[in-house]
Amino acid sequence: MQNLGTVRHDWTVEEIRQIMDQPFNDLIFQAQTVHRMHFDPNEIQTSTLVNIKSGGCAEDCAYCSQSARNEAEVEKERMMAVQEVLEQALVAKERGATRLCMGAAWRNPTKKDFPRVLEMVKVVKGLGLETCLTLGMLDDDQVAQLKEAGLDYYNHNLDTSEAFYPKIITTRNYQDRLDTIDKVQKAGINVCSGGIIGMGEKHTDRAELLRTFANMRVHPHSVPINLLVPIEGTPLAHMKGKTDSFEFIRVIATARIVMPKSFVRLSAGRMTLTDEAQALCFLAGANSIFYGDKLLTTENPESDHDLQLFAKLGIRMQENAEAKLQSQQMAEQITELTA
Repeated sequence: MQNLGTVRHDWTVEEIRQIMDQPFNDLIFQAQTVHRMHFDPNEIQTSTLVNIKSGGCAEDCAYCSQSARNEAEVEKERMMAVQEVLEQALVAKERGATRLCMGAAWRNPTKKDFPRVLEMVKVVKGLGLETCLTLGMLDDDQVAQLKEAGLDYYNHNLDTSEAFYPKIITTRNYQDRLDTIDKVQKAGINVCSGGIIGMGEKHTDRAELLRTFANMRVHPHSVPINLLVPIEGTPLAHMKGKTDSFEFIRVIATARIVMPKSFVRLSAGRMTLTDEAQALCFLAGANSIFYGDKLLTTENPESDHDLQLFAKLGIRMQENAEAKLQSQQMAEQITELTA
């Protein structure tokens, strides 16, 4: 493959389909080759996800248990206090996470609650953790305030292709999501944006989703690839067991090839993947996970299990970004003193 590992923004769906559909061994070899060009193949970034406000969302996302329009048994809960978030951030940091991702079940943040969100960002950053938020759509003023507060990442998933999107969500359109991503990028905040595999979409929809990301003006810094977790009470509850793990791994590998410098994250759905399947995902270029036994409303492998898997594979957890920087600065100072 010509120019393997080069960052491009002009991919066609046909090119991406050709990558995704090639013999599995060739695909994995190419993905691992690209991965080694830009990352340590034996290091993984770990993020912990905290649900700061659960249930009652006005959106109608067919996969989501937090939608007020669905019948899943998820209680609507008040927004967390800053102190509660601080306590969870301390636990996450102690366990080795380098980033705290805070999610709220909103169509868009409310004026009443937004100041508390800004305070959460400041408090978590004060611990030396990277900060990420997912709050729905944002206006220009909110983006500016988040930038001023020091937010590192904003998560806003596209979920699927533009063509398949109306079958999953009708309360906002695809362009709404793209507009929010564009605002965040223009403000200089890193974007985290990914999709969900296994909602009934076609193979071409998966290629089209990756094309959308790969042709953005700036590739998302993090690309979470979720495997659908069918939840009772949601319109997609019947989709259990519909996606082959090899198809999921093909998406991971293709994402690595077309977005060579982005972190590719294993997100929801890891409970249904065997250790061997996860190992193949890491070989295919996944280098980030959600770490901790709970995502927003779904289960996630326990931290101890992840650590055992990492030990088997010889994978190291990425150091805390601030500690890593301090170590680099100290090494530079020592070099200057001994020169």
